[in-house]
Amino acid sequence: MQKEWLAQLPLNGLTQVLPVSGGDVNKAFRLDTNDKRYFLLVQPQHNQEFYAGEIAGLHAFEEAGILAPRVLANGQIDGDAYLLLNFLQSGFGDQSDLGKLVARLHQHQSPTGRFGFDFPYTGTSVSFKNDWTDSWSTLFIKQRLDILSSALQQQGLWKSRELKLYQEVRKIIVKELTLHESIPVLLHGDLWGGNYMFLSDGRPALIDPAAFYGDREFDIAITTVFGGFNEAFYRAYQMATPLAEGYEKRFNFYRLYYLMVHLNKFGRSYTQSVTRTMKQIII
Repeated sequence: MQKEWLAQLPLNGLTQVLPVSGGDVNKAFRLDTNDKRYFLLVQPQHNQEFYAGEIAGLHAFEEAGILAPRVLANGQIDGDAYLLLNFLQSGFGDQSDLGKLVARLHQHQSPTGRFGFDFPYTGTSVSFKNDWTDSWSTLFIKQRLDILSSALQQQGLWKSRELKLYQEVRKIIVKELTLHESIPVLLHGDLWGGNYMFLSDGRPALIDPAAFYGDREFDIAITTVFGGFNEAFYRAYQMATPLAEGYEKRFNFYRLYYLMVHLNKFGRSYTQSVTRTMKQIII
């Protein structure tokens, strides 16, 4: 980062700037000052509103008593959006505590009684409106899966064969979710293994949310796509908030969504995983 750019941040006594892992969306840095340490996210050539959804999610986590980074500042410098957060020092912990934390997150129901969020999810490859709706099926299918299906067609990643298969899968998902009772609760929205951490004192924390109010099976299914969660996590979660009968089948709906996101973003290396998951839903 250039000194002129950094000098415009609302910080005093900056002593060190270190690039760190910030996922595949943002540039991320650890900032050290004379007395404190901070975490900085930067999205080049975007308006500061790029972070509006993430900020709202972090505020919702804070209100729910969920340990996560706290928002300190948000703005735009030389055309680049930035989000300044407190720095969480990493350590080691027990995944059963993580399971309890996620269960506690999912106990916070939507203040409107509806599914959605006040802000859209804004990504670099695909965005979702999160418009409020009375139906989980409507939000998940029309505002997520159908959007992804259109994006994959536009990119030439899906042809008529894949689209036909998707339409078969879509009918099954509509039917199954109509029969399943969903309660709108606060979700992380992107709960893969890279979006939690343990602090130096062993406490678990959730980071980088794409929060909205939806069916909690969405979050738990996503934890199963790439790993990073062990049996202690699932056991503790189930003891706190048992999942409804038939969740194993419904998990494939949300795995499909997550794999479609990755196919859209990273390309054909995810084609087989997406096709295989669609076929598993049909069987």
